[in-house]
Amino acid sequence: MDHAAIVASFVTLFVIIDPIGLAPIFVVLTKGMTVSHRRTIGLRACVIGFALLTMFALFGESLLGFMGISISAFRIAGGILLFLTALDMLFERRTKRRKGQANANDDPSVFPLATPLIAGPGAITTIILLAGQTGDDWAAFITIMLVLLGVIALVLLTFLAAGLFERALGETGTNVITRILGMLLAALSVQFVVDGITTLVKAAA
Repeated sequence: MDHAAIVASFVTLFVIIDPIGLAPIFVVLTKGMTVSHRRTIGLRACVIGFALLTMFALFGESLLGFMGISISAFRIAGGILLFLTALDMLFERRTKRRKGQANANDDPSVFPLATPLIAGPGAITTIILLAGQTGDDWAAFITIMLVLLGVIALVLLTFLAAGLFERALGETGTNVITRILGMLLAALSVQFVVDGITTLVKAAA
């Protein structure tokens, strides 16, 4: 993979997983816990989220083939899904939905942190699309997984520094960043749709 493709993959995964947007939710979910307990929950959530996304990266396209769905069709559908997610971010519906999932569970590492907040529908769609673009190139696939690991590592860092992050940005700063990420995601999702349509047109020609 060239540098441009690696950067595009990182931006896509960063925007859809949204480490910055997850930080204040992590604070809510772990309110009143000790620093060590918070650290354990954050680490467990990231490990589980990475494992789930890795599973979909490895077997997601095979599952689609078994169901008779082409990767181009899934890319178009995925682009539409990502665009809807971008709209949610732009109009704050995503934040409100996440806050609605914040409850008083003693251990929120599996639900809702690992899924659906880290490995949600958008992230699953994205990792299947990115892995599908690598074809039989295992070096490119491993690069994608390393990029995913880097994004998950950033999620863990924001979890560990969630309290400081929340005080530094404040609610207004977090909302501004969420909207900027929403705009980037909207553009990337349109590109997914365009690529899918282009591939279908070439195949039909």
